[in-house]
Amino acid sequence: MAYIQLNNQLPGITGLLENRPDTGDPIRALTQILLRGPNTLTELERELIATLVSYKNQCRFCTSAHAATVIALGGSAELLNQVYNDLDNAAVSDKMKALLVIAGKVQQLGTAVTPENVAAAKAQGASDKEIHDTVLIAALFCLYNRYVDGLGTYRPEDPAYYEKLASRLITVGYTRPREGITVTGEASFH
Repeated sequence: MAYIQLNNQLPGITGLLENRPDTGDPIRALTQILLRGPNTLTELERELIATLVSYKNQCRFCTSAHAATVIALGGSAELLNQVYNDLDNAAVSDKMKALLVIAGKVQQLGTAVTPENVAAAKAQGASDKEIHDTVLIAALFCLYNRYVDGLGTYRPEDPAYYEKLASRLITVGYTRPREGITVTGEASFH
């Protein structure tokens, strides 16, 4: 249970966003643009950024949700393990490795990103927009991770929950369904 009284019984970030739609809707809209909007980075690559940051922040709910999404988009548990623990040898492009380094630096502290990190990403073909979006996704997921853990929200243990959530995030995206979100309905996620 969350540290504060919420107006719903939804887990993780979902319960928090639904508790305050006035603040939740703009955050959802930004997430939809960054993770599902038109971009030269694939949805899988953008979800990898979100997952890596969540993993480094030790946010179990967000890591579980976005790791399941990476897998649903064609990634694997092995890929995630490589990104978390052996990025140099991960099965991603050199450009993506450089962008994930930047994301990891943002997770630590924004000023940890150096001109050399940006130059390395550009040398691997990253555009200014891709670097911008990497930093913004990483910063947004730091917000999400701290929001979820700072209010002690409920985290389901069943992997099937995250698989269903991942399916919804891929097919519907991050915007709030018009009918709202319920515990048992199809729109019961993120």
